[in-house]
Amino acid sequence: MNHNQQSSEGRHDDDSALSDFLASLMDYTPTIPDELVEHYLAKSGFQCPDVRLIRLVAVATQKFIAEVANDALQHCKARQASIIKDKRDKQQKDKRSILTMEDLSKALREYGVNVKHQEYFADSPTAGLDPALREE
Repeated sequence: MNHNQQSSEGRHDDDSALSDFLASLMDYTPTIPDELVEHYLAKSGFQCPDVRLIRLVAVATQKFIAEVANDALQHCKARQASIIKDKRDKQQKDKRSILTMEDLSKALREYGVNVKHQEYFADSPTAGLDPALREE
């Protein structure tokens, strides 16, 4: 067999696998609803009547969210493991992980997404008041 025949067969196998995968998307119900994916695709200017493509985007989005959540969990566990020992002894009873925006921000930063934290109204007693009512 020469190189052209081998690459032709490899391409046929890839095309066959892709066709099988796209066909399986018709029977798959993604976690992210088709309507939500269609809404955000339309909002970005993309229109596609093919449900398979909509579901492919949903599956890719679901995978991205799962990876970010897993990375944030790893940051959370690392942060909680670095707590000094006397505090850790008190927390032995409560083994829950508390995911913070800091953990999520670190995980998203690894994927090139920068998250800025919102200022809290509780940061100052006059935050959120009408400027005319403030005593400064």
